[in-house]
Amino acid sequence: MEPEERRRVSESLSSTPQTMKETGTAESPICSDSCNPGRAGVRKEGMLMGELEALVQEVVKKSSWWERHGLDWSILVLNFLALPLGFLCLRSQSTLIFALGIIILGVVHHTFTVKGSHLASHGALSNSKHWSRFWVLFFVEVCTSFTAEQATHGHVKLHHGYTNVVGLGDSSTWKLPILNRYVYMFFAPLMIPIITPLVALGLLSHYWLLMKVSGFQSPVFALLCMFITRGLLAHPYLHVNIFQHIGLPMFSLDKKPRRIHMMSLGVLNLPRNPILDWTFGHSLISCHVEHHLFPRLSDNMCLKVKPVVSQFLQKNHLPYNEDSYRSRFGLFLSKYEELMVHAPPITDLVGLQ
Repeated sequence: MEPEERRRVSESLSSTPQTMKETGTAESPICSDSCNPGRAGVRKEGMLMGELEALVQEVVKKSSWWERHGLDWSILVLNFLALPLGFLCLRSQSTLIFALGIIILGVVHHTFTVKGSHLASHGALSNSKHWSRFWVLFFVEVCTSFTAEQATHGHVKLHHGYTNVVGLGDSSTWKLPILNRYVYMFFAPLMIPIITPLVALGLLSHYWLLMKVSGFQSPVFALLCMFITRGLLAHPYLHVNIFQHIGLPMFSLDKKPRRIHMMSLGVLNLPRNPILDWTFGHSLISCHVEHHLFPRLSDNMCLKVKPVVSQFLQKNHLPYNEDSYRSRFGLFLSKYEELMVHAPPITDLVGLQ
């Protein structure tokens, strides 16, 4: 899709009655008999989405502030409080304590730049518009190398508004066809800290703290330390971003399905993982389907409504995609050219547009 056409695309989704016929990706554990129009397709998407929204809102209304925002804020605050400890550990002559400092700073970095910036870009850290604007400026513009406008346009408007629509929200920005499967899966993640603009405020602050607080004498060692800490979880970061959408049904703009079908077909949950749950958040790992359906919910609330969403989709014979990290990794290694090099097949769901 040409850039001019991208700009003309409306963010609203089309509204017509829906029935489902078929999907087009054989590798994805989705849509077989569960997409039979005689079951879920006979009911209007608006009714299905309205019912699901009502069930989720009921859970949200009964939840305390701690459940809606507090638990996620406690994780962010604890990471902030751990920063001084991480920098001080790097002053130690002990290899174990120095390694502990690397791990602490790496975890804090990814928690702020992934979990914090992701929640902030969706306004999931606060119900206040003014505070939401402040937090998106802090977590996105200060902690990462992107502007708030880039995060909102690229992630919220395109990726979420047009999930798995080819040329818009199809995660194709993560593809590098010039790389072979082994270079991409094992070595490409190490480039993420390097390609981050060196003028980013967070990088300059990190460098200054390493030199002044941690006592680094050599700029080269300070830069190397920055590279290691910022690349600590780069591999799962890259992998998660491709595992949960690529390889699932892709749609053309003029034949995309309605919202509930688009999200149930085109999004996949990975299993819970203590490290990734803490640093990336539930909405990016085990509750990605829930997040795409209700993007303004915090990580903890996505986890809380997960049983409601999964039971509702399964009850209405809609796909609820789940797969393991190992299984997706093996799939991408074995089907790399098909998934990451060639253009994806277009799934045509007749009557669902």
